[in-house]
Amino acid sequence: MSAGAEHRGDAVGLPADGVRALYINATLKRSPEVSNTEGLIRLSSQILRHHGVEVDIVRAVDLDIATGVWPDMTEHGWAVDEWPALFRRVLDADILVLCGPIWLGDNSSVMKRVIERLYGCSNLLNERGQYAYYGRVGGCLITGNEDGIKHCAMNVLYSLQHLGYTIPPQADAGWIGEAGPGPSYLDPHSGGPENEFTNRNTTFMTYNLLHLARMLRTHDGIPAYGNQRSEWDAGCRPGADNPEHR
Repeated sequence: MSAGAEHRGDAVGLPADGVRALYINATLKRSPEVSNTEGLIRLSSQILRHHGVEVDIVRAVDLDIATGVWPDMTEHGWAVDEWPALFRRVLDADILVLCGPIWLGDNSSVMKRVIERLYGCSNLLNERGQYAYYGRVGGCLITGNEDGIKHCAMNVLYSLQHLGYTIPPQADAGWIGEAGPGPSYLDPHSGGPENEFTNRNTTFMTYNLLHLARMLRTHDGIPAYGNQRSEWDAGCRPGADNPEHR
């Protein structure tokens, strides 16, 4: 058996039952307008679907998500806030991939709002007293026709790990065309869907997310000792010299 066949067998043989992935597309374009970011999402999501992962894709701009850093902004003066419903989908997912375009060399305003709202729920705890995002993995996809993939990815991946997500190796991928005005990822003759570098990085990212999500699911998430906010608030200090704090 070839090395490639062995690797394919290993991937297929891992349990996928129950693994869920959520892609949040932070494009500025409402459906059904063509989103170049969604084109790259399709490449990644079809790999997960091939291995039995349940995939959910949502455009944040299609929802009426209020600005703010509280779990439900209708409790803070906003008439409508669809974030709480999206947040339930976030918690249902083992894999979260934040995806979006580059504008002025940075993440879109929609991406910033999604991250702010994720942050607004980061004080919530799971059933073991850990922060709510523990045991989940995160990655990102970036598209554009100007420089900034790595800068945008750094911001997204730092934010996700700071909130409690586990980040696998090479957890970002993207595509950009020539600097300045030019074709976008899905435009005819852009070369985007055929780009070897983008296809390789997107594939590696997707499998690394899948492998790590399966590992965490198999081992019931991140071990709870030493990282439980509930225990810390109760006065327990893991590793402290004072036995009363253990």
